[in-house]
Amino acid sequence: MKLEIARGLFFVSALGVASLAAAAWHEPGPQVLTSDPEHCPLPRGQAAKVVQPDGDLLLLLFGLSQGLRGQS
Repeated sequence: MKLEIARGLFFVSALGVASLAAAAWHEPGPQVLTSDPEHCPLPRGQAAKVVQPDGDLLLLLFGLSQGLRGQS
């Protein structure tokens, strides 16, 4: 096989792979599924309840961040 033919086949195959990769790269963007932004159904058996933050959460995060530091 001549070198020019091999280069041509390689170029065509590389172009095909690049075009397939570009086609697979495209992903749909974020979009709104419902027209009513207030409508957000909850699963059955769950009622909407207000969650109060725990006062110890900040202490826990501080302790975890201190534990990540190396002891010097």
